Order: sequence, then C-alpha cells, then structure tokens
Amino acid sequence: MATSPRFAYKGDRLKPLRAFCQTVRLGSVSRAAEAMFLSQPAVTLQLQALEREMGARLLERSGRRLVMTREGEALYELARPLVEGFEGLDAAFRERVRGLDGGELNVAAGSSTILYLLPRIVEAFRAAHPEVRLNLHNVTGASGLELLRSDAVDLAVGSMLDVPADLDYAPLARFEPMLITPPDHPLARRKALELQDLSPYGLILPPQRLTTYRMVDLVFQRHRVPYTVALEVGGWEVIKQYVAMGLGISIVTAICLTEADRERLAARSVAAWFPERSYGVVVRKGKYLSPQARAFTALFRPGLFARSGHSER
Repeated sequence: MATSPRFAYKGDRLKPLRAFCQTVRLGSVSRAAEAMFLSQPAVTLQLQALEREMGARLLERSGRRLVMTREGEALYELARPLVEGFEGLDAAFRERVRGLDGGELNVAAGSSTILYLLPRIVEAFRAAHPEVRLNLHNVTGASGLELLRSDAVDLAVGSMLDVPADLDYAPLARFEPMLITPPDHPLARRKALELQDLSPYGLILPPQRLTTYRMVDLVFQRHRVPYTVALEVGGWEVIKQYVAMGLGISIVTAICLTEADRERLAARSVAAWFPERSYGVVVRKGKYLSPQARAFTALFRPGLFARSGHSER
C-alpha cells in the first residue's frame, strides 16, 4: 500500500517552505537568511531538508543567483500564497479591523512620476484619508523594484518597458516622445523632420543606466543613424533647463512638458521613430494589498488589483 512521504517538519512545515520562498524571491541563501533573521547555515539546512522530503531538486545555481528547477516552480506556486498569507496575517487582520482609519502606505516612484503624474492622486488620497501616513520613496526604476521585492514599499508607480515575471504592471496612461529644442533652433523651424536631422546636434540625456537613454540608443542604432551625447544629467527639469540654455537638444516624454515650457522650449512629436511611454502601477505578484494600497490604486482606476485583495496574476 502506497503511503505519502513523511515530512520531518510536519509540526512546523512553514519554516522550510518560508526559507524556500524567500530564497526564490531574493535569489540567494544569504539574502534570505538576512531577511528571516537566521544564519545562512540554518537556511541551507532547511532547504536541504525540504528537498529530501519532496524527493526532488528544487533549486540550482545560475551565475550568482539560485533559480528554481521545474519541480521548484511547481512547489513555489503552491507554497507562495500559503507563506505570504501567513506572514501577512497580523497586518491584514489589523487593517481589516481598522480599515482606513490609520496605518501607512509606502509608494516608490521616480522624480518625473512624483512631479508630473502623482500630485493630483496624492492630493485626492490625502483629502480622503488624512489619517494614513503616505511615504513617497523617490527612487529610480531598478531601485524601486528592489524595494518592491523586499516589501519595503507596497507598490511602485512609473514607466516600464520590460515587466519581470514576478511583478504585475497595470499601464494607466501613455505619453508621446517629444523632441525639445530652444525656440530659435534650426530643428524647431524645419517643417519636415527626419531622424538623421538630429545627428549634428548633441543630445542631453539621462544617465545610461536609465530606460530613456537605452531607448534612445536603441532607436538610433536600429535606424543606423549616428548621434552624439553632449551631456548626461538626471531629472527632466534639469534637462529642460539646459536645453533652454542652448546646451543641446533632448528627447523627453510628453508627461514632463508644462504650459510654462511653451515660452522657453520648442517641442514636436518624434513618435514616428520613438515609442510611446506608458506609466502605471507595479505590484509584486501574490502580495496582499492593504486597504490603503487599494484605495490609492483606485484613484487611478477603480478596482485596480482588487481581486480578493491581492494583485492580479
């Protein structure tokens, strides 16, 4: 008569499953141990015990990260909601009882999102929920995703080109790519514009590590059009100021152009070559969204990520 495998941790099965899920999410035993306030050998032993009991290899090394095997992926899909539900039980209970009469909400967003997209949302949220402490973390895209994965923030708002498998992204608005120049610049007076017309003029772009620089480089490379970068500097407001001073031209997203910019800049669409940029809300798959987080996302679109209080999968 066949019997089910005997699980050595049956009295406390959560520990090895939690170690496994944390290792998968953070990519290494050392980071999982740090997050769980355990020693690295303790986490390693739990993972080894779990693999013995499951009778399968669950993790394997790929470069510097640990990744799941096919069996590991199957177990992770089953274990993750159990582990995350248990870990979030206390907070979920308090929030369910308290509702929106307090608590806090942590949101990661870049400077452009905080400056141009969030002001009305923040204003509406503060007016509706004055007892909730709202913390805006001003970080670039990659740093924001790290905060999201480590649960240091509840959600992120910004622009994404590639969405990792462990995250959900709900695009909410799209903005055209715009060429900006001083009003008296030759490109501002040109009726028909071709991509190669930009070649003689130095570009002012954000740092290379950011999405905008990579997108601009990709377009020029794809069309085999040479270009030069006159200046790398962070922040749309700084870029606009330097363009207005005649230090170069730039390609920005229409979200950053205001009425005040009309007097100091000439702007025209370059959507024929450069893609539109979407801005939206990013959450970690499987994460329980607090009432505060759901209320915040509902200001963008009612019911966003509202399925049973969890993010969509």
